[in-house]
Amino acid sequence: MSGPTRTGRRTGSADLPLHGGRVPPWLAERMTVLGRLITETIVLHYGRDEFLRRLAHPFWFQSFGAVMGMDWHSSGITTSVMGALKRGLAPVQHELGIYVCGGRGRHSRKTPHELVAVGERTGIDGNAMARASRLTAKVDSAAVQDGFELYLHSFVLLDSGAWVVVQQGMNAALREARRYHWLSEGLTSFVEQPHAAIDGVPQGEILNLTDARAASARAAEVELVQRGPNAVVPVLQRLREDSAPHLRMPAHHEVRASDVFLRRLHATMMTAASCGAADFEELLLTPGMGARSVAALARVSEVVHGAPSRFADPARFAFAHGGKDGHPFPVPLDVYDETIGTLRRAVDAARMGNAEKLAALRRLDDQSRVMERMAAGETFQSIVDAERSAAARLRGRTVFDEPTPGSRKERRKPPVKQLRLL
Repeated sequence: MSGPTRTGRRTGSADLPLHGGRVPPWLAERMTVLGRLITETIVLHYGRDEFLRRLAHPFWFQSFGAVMGMDWHSSGITTSVMGALKRGLAPVQHELGIYVCGGRGRHSRKTPHELVAVGERTGIDGNAMARASRLTAKVDSAAVQDGFELYLHSFVLLDSGAWVVVQQGMNAALREARRYHWLSEGLTSFVEQPHAAIDGVPQGEILNLTDARAASARAAEVELVQRGPNAVVPVLQRLREDSAPHLRMPAHHEVRASDVFLRRLHATMMTAASCGAADFEELLLTPGMGARSVAALARVSEVVHGAPSRFADPARFAFAHGGKDGHPFPVPLDVYDETIGTLRRAVDAARMGNAEKLAALRRLDDQSRVMERMAAGETFQSIVDAERSAAARLRGRTVFDEPTPGSRKERRKPPVKQLRLL
């Protein structure tokens, strides 16, 4: 996503099936580490403002969650991604100048206090940030009445004063969720077309007081307060979806061939086959770095370097590290840990002034795009079957493998391999 990003208006939309459940500790720990490393890589290549632009792009956001092993299509990606970023960036927030505030439920109500505290440390106007937090929540819960009740509010702030808000509402009756994206860049008004994006499908009549066409309605509401309850409020115009790209996340759990751009999936596999550990620079000469790990790294590299048009099929990014629900295959812990280790070494080297390893990762993405011109290969089902067959060898794991609390297996479970954050 190296080009300019549209801000201050919708950049796309998506339907998100509302899912329950939890993220198991073994995945939450790895998401925390990988989320931080991807963030640092983007910042090193493109800067902090570009990282905010990525968070404001709904297609990229969904792909970001999928590459980290979350259910590729569900509303749970929002909660888990923002939680992983908050945990992962906390130890280096002052160094990076990136602060993640808020969260789900009771954590969302602490956002203004957290922002004031950040302001006291950095010198930015924390009260103004707190006001922005309250306004974005009020707009999406009161000014835009679309049947979705907010339950998550995350505010990501730079020490320069730039910010992005990601918040999500649910419609329990429809079993669907809607995610709202805000970006301070280019924002001139909180109440007239302020969103960077709104993710969701229209559900009947929608009251949207932030639409530019509702300026007279907003004025009428102010007049109503001034004149008293007997004043007549003009009829509010209804929101219509514009021509922005629409990402429709299906209700089915499994990843199907129709959910994936198969040519791009084949290109990643061809890149892995031709750039194995034997001949792809020092970065990939790491012991244990085989074709499967290279394929996962290529998808992570695409999340870092890919253009917006490449995120229309988030399901493809689930082929990096699988999904916690077993779709398209169990999370291969050996591959996941190799991705983390390789990316950590590249980031550490770049911070010491040697960016060659990060550059080598970028060339993985470049080579995958070249391969797309000639990509062809196995059927979708054969790819999925091969990954599932390799699950035991690669320590494949799903949320269904978790022992029940208090069971003998739970009491005697082996410790998760330690993953260094710092």
